[in-house]
Amino acid sequence: MRSTVLGLSITSVVFSGAIFGFFYAWVCSTMWGLDRADPRVAIAAMQAMNASVRNAMFFPAFFLTPAVLGLTAAAAHFSGRGAAAFWFCAAAAIYLVFGLMLTFTVNVPMNKALAATAVPGDIAAARDIWQDYSQRWQVWNQARALASGIALAFAALGVSRL
Repeated sequence: MRSTVLGLSITSVVFSGAIFGFFYAWVCSTMWGLDRADPRVAIAAMQAMNASVRNAMFFPAFFLTPAVLGLTAAAAHFSGRGAAAFWFCAAAAIYLVFGLMLTFTVNVPMNKALAATAVPGDIAAARDIWQDYSQRWQVWNQARALASGIALAFAALGVSRL
């Protein structure tokens, strides 16, 4: 059982780190770069990135992180490592609510609305669309990044309690 808990713990940290890194990269580079681009290019680029993110490489980190964290919590609990189980469970809850659910309730609807928007030829109209989208999207993405970072820290605390 110890090797199962250890393997799940490592997987939990890797998955949590991967999704934190994904959201963090958008915070500290991708969106800032798009904000500096011609807004018509930014809109088209964001539409393309949003369409491409649903792929087999993204799926495990985004969708399976709370499941892996939850399995790790259960395995730790049933192997008598209650403190570790607590931290993995807390990590799963944080990511589930502020990673997955926030994405589905805020960022995905914003992305769908942007996808349905024709890129205007007029730069002023494009700037208005982009600024409205980018500012709101970034606030919620920063919340996802922060929550994912907290989940990663909690998973690391779980490992330290094994």
